Amino acid sequence: MSEQPVRAVWTDFGGVVTPAMSHTWGAFCAQLGVNPDILLDTVIRVSAGYGTKDFMEPLDTPMVSEREWLAQIGTILEAEHGYSVHLESLGPIWFNERETNQGWVDRLLAAKRDDVFVGMLSNMVPAWDPYWRKLVPVREMFDDLVLSFEVGCRKPEAAIFELAAGRAGVEPAECVLIDDLAVNCAGAIAAGWQAIHFTDTDKAVAELDAMLGVAVAL
Repeated sequence: MSEQPVRAVWTDFGGVVTPAMSHTWGAFCAQLGVNPDILLDTVIRVSAGYGTKDFMEPLDTPMVSEREWLAQIGTILEAEHGYSVHLESLGPIWFNERETNQGWVDRLLAAKRDDVFVGMLSNMVPAWDPYWRKLVPVREMFDDLVLSFEVGCRKPEAAIFELAAGRAGVEPAECVLIDDLAVNCAGAIAAGWQAIHFTDTDKAVAELDAMLGVAVAL
């Protein structure tokens, strides 16, 4: 059990509430008919033009509209690789038939029924808001949402963890972030939080149970 009991559980969305990003990326590329490595390289090149190595940062802050970002990607794909990809939004394809990690959803719902604060802390693209909300019972599942495009900061920046702890009304040490990216977990720990690096649902559930000090029946 953790030295400081957890009172606020903050979960990431992509790769935690939904399957691993590698799975989603593969399915997305298959629907587009584009080589995954070529598309990833192109996305990284376009995002680098906005001064970041994190290819999602231009969208989830946001620095650029999704339509403009996609147009830049489409231009490179057509000119250099012969792909004709003209999209105004990733949402309809990115979330098409996307699965939900029901085991994790059930664990969060159980925690909330046990009066534990449950929130979602995500670097989210504005245009994707209507799509992800269809995958989970948002009002039943979450006490609050801290989304990068709404608050103007993002994981792993210290500001977003300070904001989320304040929203939950608890001390930083009483918060835990569950995230599939190690860099975000490291950011949470640097901000005084606890963290679970999500790699497996059963493992994450067991770690969360220990932090809460009680196993909640599902």
